Amino acid sequence: MSRPIRVLVAKVGLDGHDRGAKVIASALRDAGMEVIYTGLRQTPEMVVNAALQEDVDAIGISILSGAHNTVFPKVLNLMKERGMNDVLLTGGGIIPDDDMQALKASGCGEMFPPGTPTAQIAEYIRGWVKEHRSF
Repeated sequence: MSRPIRVLVAKVGLDGHDRGAKVIASALRDAGMEVIYTGLRQTPEMVVNAALQEDVDAIGISILSGAHNTVFPKVLNLMKERGMNDVLLTGGGIIPDDDMQALKASGCGEMFPPGTPTAQIAEYIRGWVKEHRSF
């Protein structure tokens, strides 16, 4: 790859707990990726617009509020509307296993529960980008 992988890390909705998102953002930076952290209380539209402006390879959403079955499909639909078919949508947080599988089946990437080693997340993003993006 001729440039670092660019990842947008976002917190969507009223979920005010961002420690995990900040840990992931730091770990991805340490893994050599460029990370844009949007901060708290973003809307799906704000996330997708920022991802377009920043020309990212992946979007990672941290969610603890229980709104994952609303947030991820909304972001995925907005990405499709804007032709972002080669951008990974992944995330993690408090998401039941059955919901993780349903989100993946709908077109999202892997979902990561609390306690997932950050190196595993970085490796997943790196592998996905290598397979699906060309730069």
